[in-house]
Amino acid sequence: MDVAGEGRREIFLFPLGTVLFPGGALPLKIFEQRYLDMTKVCIRDNLPFGVCLIREGREVGEPALPHDVGCIATIEQWDMPAASMFHLLARGGARFRVQTTTAAPNGLLSARVDMLPETTSAESDSTCAELLRAMIEKIGAEHFPQPLRYDDAAWVVYRLAELLPVEATLRQHFLEFDNAAALTTKFKNSVLKQTLT
Repeated sequence: MDVAGEGRREIFLFPLGTVLFPGGALPLKIFEQRYLDMTKVCIRDNLPFGVCLIREGREVGEPALPHDVGCIATIEQWDMPAASMFHLLARGGARFRVQTTTAAPNGLLSARVDMLPETTSAESDSTCAELLRAMIEKIGAEHFPQPLRYDDAAWVVYRLAELLPVEATLRQHFLEFDNAAALTTKFKNSVLKQTLT
């Protein structure tokens, strides 16, 4: 896998029924052979992989068709409780857009992706930031990526979207935003109004 530099790179893809956001934590239980193989290579070569929400198909069986925008995942912790199982904790990194995919004979997808720029910065909305602050105080700051960035609009929306009952397709829509101010507006109009009423 070619992971050097910015711009275009080749990565393994892990289509899932969930959305990984930059900075987010993703616990995984790996048991399918194709993903066991991927995990071994990623651990051995210190490589990230890409997580994309499934557009069509399922997590197990035939390769699923992923959405075009996903998030880089880096393995932070791993354990192998059995010969045919890994427990992973992966952390979300940069966003990417899939250009082409290739399926190996075992069904493992790899993709040539273009790395997307960081979401443009914007001051966080005070209502969103205070709601997140209250939730983090209740849950415990140790369960969240550090440092806590209540002044970063995208970071605040990503964490709220992880915590609140938001459909996966709407989370995907949030991941695709390049502008933090527009992302915050969409979040407030589609999630926050319903949550606070």
